[in-house]
Amino acid sequence: MRNSKSHAADAARAPAHATVSPWAIAALSFAAFASSASIRICDALLPRLDADFGVGLGVAAQVVTAFAIAYGAFQAFYGPLGDHFGKYRVVAWACGASVFTALGCALAPGFGALVVARFFAGATAAAVIPLSMAWIGDAVPYEHRQPVLARFLTGQIIGFAAGPLAGGFAADHLDWRAPFVALAIWFALSCAMLLRVERKRQRVAVAEFDESAEVVARSLFAGFAYVLRQRWSRVVLVTVFLEGAALFGPFAFLATHLHRALGLSLSAAGATLMLYGAGGLTFAGLSRFLVRRLGEARLAAAGGGTLCLAFLMLGLGTTWLLAMLGAFLAGMGFYMIHNTLQTNATQMAPERRGASVALFASCLFVGQSVGVAGASIVVERIGTMPIIVGGGVALLAIAGTFGWRVATRKH
Repeated sequence: MRNSKSHAADAARAPAHATVSPWAIAALSFAAFASSASIRICDALLPRLDADFGVGLGVAAQVVTAFAIAYGAFQAFYGPLGDHFGKYRVVAWACGASVFTALGCALAPGFGALVVARFFAGATAAAVIPLSMAWIGDAVPYEHRQPVLARFLTGQIIGFAAGPLAGGFAADHLDWRAPFVALAIWFALSCAMLLRVERKRQRVAVAEFDESAEVVARSLFAGFAYVLRQRWSRVVLVTVFLEGAALFGPFAFLATHLHRALGLSLSAAGATLMLYGAGGLTFAGLSRFLVRRLGEARLAAAGGGTLCLAFLMLGLGTTWLLAMLGAFLAGMGFYMIHNTLQTNATQMAPERRGASVALFASCLFVGQSVGVAGASIVVERIGTMPIIVGGGVALLAIAGTFGWRVATRKH
């Protein structure tokens, strides 16, 4: 009965979303750049923060962990909020709030204040990418959704790569506060773009106010419970949690590893990791072909193999060229597996898509915080190389298992 109602609701929404403006997707992608860069902005700054505050590399990584914890936890808040007020509008509001939290990081008087400010920055930036994905899930039919998501993710990919570059450049040549000022400006531009697009689709936005605040509050946990009761939802959520821990735990220390193991400046290390974005963009350009050629199951498994090879190159390589190739393959491999997971996330429970995508993003970034926290505890004892190599092996197992589950899934 519930499924038939969800199909009827999707059909009712179809005329409003029949034509998705390219500007709407472009504005979301522009905002995703800022959100994604915020996630990675501190990676290459860790040695500089260690030197300036004298806290040690493991403690310095708290600025990454604090952001990731808030980013993951606040998905539970933004999913229902987007369902009630309109996903596109909430993304714009979140960008506006992120202007102030980014400035809070830039103005932090000490390390403890910076950690707190990063927590609030993660809380405000948390809405952008998952609600954008959920909005695309509402607007684009499933059979066309994966390539559209790949195009939207262009901004996320470039931001993910630009974060370490900006942080590394600031660590070598500027004050550590400078990247946060740049993020505040980018968020302000994103907010202006999104609000302009939102005004043009005001009639659609008004139609989305179909529940009272009381109903939204009552249905908050019911929505999450409904998603978690679906067997396939649990498979996707556990997989993305493990992916987040295995990938982003080591990733937080990649710039530091290249700086220490290969003698690269932090700017050069950040520039090397920019090739991660190039790999992601390569996947985005080839996504339609790769999905058609490999299918979801083999695409996910191939992504895990590519990530494992990439992390072995980054962890064990002794030359800059190997590090560059490893960074490129890491971006390619991650988006092969993650785009498959994202596409499944938008369809775990279509009638609860806001809650579905919120839980998905929450699991990813709670996994990241667990991975970074775990790596931070042991990095001073065993170094960065074992963490990176171990992450690659774990990603191979995670992606291979998920590919097998996709291939054997009964629809």
